[in-house]
Amino acid sequence: MTSETILRERREIDAAIAGTTLLDLFDRNASNHGDRPAIHWREGDEWKSLTWGEYHRQVAQVAAGLVALGIEPGDFVAIQAGNRPEHVIADLAAVSAGGTPVTFYSTLASGQIAYIASNCEAKVAILENLEFMKRWEEIRQSLPHLRYVVLMEGADNYPTEDWVLSWDELAERGEESAGSDEMRTRRSTITPESVATLIYTSGTTGVPKGVIITHRNVLWTAESVRRAFEPPESPRFVSYLPLAHIAERSATHYSGIYLAGEVWYCPDLTQVLDYVQAARPQIFFGVPRVWEKFHSRLLARFDENEKRDLIYKALGAAIERVEAEQAGRRVGFVDRAKGALFDRLVFSKVRSQLGMDQVQLAITAAAPINPDLIVFFNAIGIPLLELYGMSENTGPAVSNRPDDNRIGTVGKPLPGVELRLEEDGEILLRGGLVVPGYYKLPEETAETFDADGWLHTGDIGALDEDGYLKIVGRKKEIIITAAGKNVAPTVVETLIKDHPLISQVCVIGDGRKYLTAVIALDPEEAPMWAAAHGVPFEDLESFSTRPEVVAAVQEAVDRANQAVSRVEQVKKFYIAPDAWTPESGEVTPSLKLKRRVVLERYADQIEAMYAETAD
Repeated sequence: MTSETILRERREIDAAIAGTTLLDLFDRNASNHGDRPAIHWREGDEWKSLTWGEYHRQVAQVAAGLVALGIEPGDFVAIQAGNRPEHVIADLAAVSAGGTPVTFYSTLASGQIAYIASNCEAKVAILENLEFMKRWEEIRQSLPHLRYVVLMEGADNYPTEDWVLSWDELAERGEESAGSDEMRTRRSTITPESVATLIYTSGTTGVPKGVIITHRNVLWTAESVRRAFEPPESPRFVSYLPLAHIAERSATHYSGIYLAGEVWYCPDLTQVLDYVQAARPQIFFGVPRVWEKFHSRLLARFDENEKRDLIYKALGAAIERVEAEQAGRRVGFVDRAKGALFDRLVFSKVRSQLGMDQVQLAITAAAPINPDLIVFFNAIGIPLLELYGMSENTGPAVSNRPDDNRIGTVGKPLPGVELRLEEDGEILLRGGLVVPGYYKLPEETAETFDADGWLHTGDIGALDEDGYLKIVGRKKEIIITAAGKNVAPTVVETLIKDHPLISQVCVIGDGRKYLTAVIALDPEEAPMWAAAHGVPFEDLESFSTRPEVVAAVQEAVDRANQAVSRVEQVKKFYIAPDAWTPESGEVTPSLKLKRRVVLERYADQIEAMYAETAD
């Protein structure tokens, strides 16, 4: 794409969102679609919803309640809760009050909460329940700016304190002043350059950084995405990943407002299938681990089905068709007819059982994914696309598209986005989606965002002859072996993780003669795999040492090694005896690997793998 075309697209996007904020669009939805459902959730066995009009009124009331608690323009409101209606109501209410919402990952420990809350000087914290309250109580004395805590649940069971309110009490405090002149004045001061939220990075290499995201960033990105994907009118979404992550926030919360869609809020990842079946989403976003789990569960269902042979025959033919299309080969009439028949007999039923029979756009992002998974889902009629982006560019920046999907790459830049590679392969991005910088971190901001508007992503990429981007790995994570060879560990890690038993892989080899890996098992999949293979399962620690498990992991490593060069191959591995979680520290709340933690925690086991020369 020529620079002239990119600049034209940028001017068109600028014009489309000129002078507009998130609240303007929220007002528009309440005015134009007031009686139409906006958000859905489940209480017990009953599904509930709010229309755009009801949603708007509740936001106005809670916003006035926040003002009554002393929230001034520029103040920060902390939110720590799962994906539920009160979460997004609080988010928009904070913005309407002139403040800035900051969502905290639910998995954060007290010390991590203290760091972020102190950094942004949060004045009010809105928490889901008493479990979260315990963590905030531990650090209250270190948060001099914190004035009030609002509990969505459990306030009735909490000792009477003048600084703790229930959600209903917060709303009641704003009931009379929701439409006051003061609130209208607050709204009028919010501009496209006002901060819509702070997204704190997950801290893979150090302390989290607060990414400043403006209303303009949000709307510019949403308009660029709309032009790239041409989504259906008022689409349905399911929100189930943490709203502290820009991917979920952009994919459902902001897109739901921008497109006047409907969002089903799922509070627990384990319930996502129930919500998908209820919502029948038209747009669905998932990180690679979600798609990996869907894949393994589907294969297990296929194996148990009495029509197993027909299913696998259909799957084989469908995969051949997708691979032929990817290779640029024309699919003949007979193969197209056979594919249509198999789709009607087999895959339409699979999609319906999953609740994905109406999905028009399926996205994977936030981490590398095995291309074979994308082939699989496209083969069964779920149009999965890989996308690339980060918090510093408000989420998406580069993506494959429904009519232009080159599997194995992350596609081409979105409309209006410029992409450039430095000499060392670092990816640079420019456009209205690039944020102003990091909160209170001028030096880090200057290092990442240059004077010409380019975002230095820290990721290494390569462009093929047609301009499709392939992600090689993180610049800071490139391994340089003892022989001086540069290796991007994510390539082989992604291939090994394709096994359903494996949740995380950390490849080691910096300054070493060969690569090794520490491998963590999936605690949810392990008992099911054990039952399916006749292997006893008591706990993860004893299970990890069983010869059948070691053999299965060895098979996954061998298969991955066959797909990479010799220098990228893993020669030895160690299976961790416990699960890696955000609480235990090996992964971030968004499930990104903390290599430094793994290297420190398993230092003895790693050294043991290098104690003898590999075969």
